[in-house]
Amino acid sequence: MLFLRTAALSCRSLTALRCLQPGYTPYRTTATYIQGQSPEPRIREYFYYIDHQGQLFLDDTKVKNFVTCFKDKQFLVFFFSRLRFNQSGRYEEDFPFLSLCGRERNFMRCDDRPVVFTHLLQSPTGPQGIMGDQELLSYCGGAEKLTVPFRPEALYMHPASGRVYHPCSERTGSVGLVRSALAIELSPFFVYAPEQSQSGQPTHILWGGKQHTLTNELAGSFPPAEEGSGQEGGVG
Repeated sequence: MLFLRTAALSCRSLTALRCLQPGYTPYRTTATYIQGQSPEPRIREYFYYIDHQGQLFLDDTKVKNFVTCFKDKQFLVFFFSRLRFNQSGRYEEDFPFLSLCGRERNFMRCDDRPVVFTHLLQSPTGPQGIMGDQELLSYCGGAEKLTVPFRPEALYMHPASGRVYHPCSERTGSVGLVRSALAIELSPFFVYAPEQSQSGQPTHILWGGKQHTLTNELAGSFPPAEEGSGQEGGVG
């Protein structure tokens, strides 16, 4: 597979913020690597970072923004469809996720979660030309190729950070982050208890002409210590 990489192959010592896996609290650690290094014959290793907006970068990219992130849809679909927990015995603490491509090992760390939902889509048109009624959450730049069924009742607003989460595949930690722009689009549909202001947690969501009770099923994926020390900054 052809990868669109910059030619940044200088050895780096980095301060890496570990991805917030369910059951863990973030902490900083140091890893040393060379982009494209070959720890054994015919094996190459690359290192990536995904931010809380769902943008993927080479980890050692100095300026991380829309200009420098990966945008090629085919590459993003290939990368994220193979993403799973890193159990390779290499860089597991610093890069908790791994995407394998033949003889390439692509290690990834993240600002919050490895899956970031960016858009809400309708399911594709069926064989009779009828638009499907299932709504889908698209993630990490893959458009219709990277989706999970949207379950409005499963949305969870973290009480400390205000960020919104939605279930995803178990192989990537079961919890995906909803990008801030999408969370803002969803926020008018949240319903709060009469005695609470909108600074609290919502109890219901109005969606599809119905009022759904929020299950808060993802609450158990965050350790108790995180309840008081979550990342601040509101939604997204």
